[in-house]
Amino acid sequence: MKMKHVFAIAMLVSLPTAVLAGNGIRPGMWEISSKMEMPGMPMAMPATTVRHCYTKEDVKDQKKVITRDKDCKVTELKSSGNKVTWKMVCIGKNAGTFTGETVFSGDSYDSVMKMQSNGKGRSMTIKAKGKRVGNCP
Repeated sequence: MKMKHVFAIAMLVSLPTAVLAGNGIRPGMWEISSKMEMPGMPMAMPATTVRHCYTKEDVKDQKKVITRDKDCKVTELKSSGNKVTWKMVCIGKNAGTFTGETVFSGDSYDSVMKMQSNGKGRSMTIKAKGKRVGNCP
């Protein structure tokens, strides 16, 4: 898998996947820090931190918050207490199977997502931490 594709996949899924509309999450400005781990990579990918504004409309449909990629479809979504788990399948250039779990604690969360690429034998894990830092501008 080329390095630019790995980075594209990580950015594609890490931001929206992390901020699920689970029990207790509120719309607003969220700061999300994520770290991707991929066995066999010659170097570690740097951690990234982004800020994203989620409106009330954004968090209404959990499946749309998980991914905004038209080539991806959430196939399973479960919520129990403060934990949300999901499965997602993507086709096209980012083809693969994704599973994830997010545990919420007030206005913060910890999330882990695993990806297995279709036919390429590659896998990756993305760990993310998020916190609500205020209202959207």
